[in-house]
Amino acid sequence: MARTSSILSTAEARRTTVVAAAVTEFSRTGYLGTPISAVAERAQISPAYVFKLFPSKETLFVAALERCFERITETLLQGADQATTQSPGDVLYAMGGAYAELIADRELLMLQVHAQSASDEPAIRAALRRGLAEITTLASGRSRASDVEVQRFIAIGQLCHLIVTTGIETSDDAWAILLTDGIRHPTH
Repeated sequence: MARTSSILSTAEARRTTVVAAAVTEFSRTGYLGTPISAVAERAQISPAYVFKLFPSKETLFVAALERCFERITETLLQGADQATTQSPGDVLYAMGGAYAELIADRELLMLQVHAQSASDEPAIRAALRRGLAEITTLASGRSRASDVEVQRFIAIGQLCHLIVTTGIETSDDAWAILLTDGIRHPTH
């Protein structure tokens, strides 16, 4: 019985390693542009073993996206716990600041962007919807903010994505200043 337990723990450890490698690789080159061999190389295991753990590239991408949303959820909760007060506005503000810090390394941000571009794949679309539902429900429940405030919080998060991916936070153009004014976002 001990052998089965050690095999399962080894497989789970490998699974965690592969998902971490997948987050990195998919964030760089997207769902379509990332071969399983690149994930396997980063995880330092064979592509065959990756397929043993994840039967398809799609299931691996979904696992990476789920891990992304887990990290976002953890970060939002930490932000909420550090809010100056527990008023809805302060909680959402603290959650937003924590999220801006999280995406400073761009890996989770870019994975979300690539997931959106691959959302014609039903499993990826479903994972995106689950992640968005979890974040929206968390923001609403934890902050006790109004629906309008939560909608604005999510919308500003998406605007933050746009600002960071396009690099307009350093632009002096009037249109870029209009979009970035008052928006917290990570700096490069």
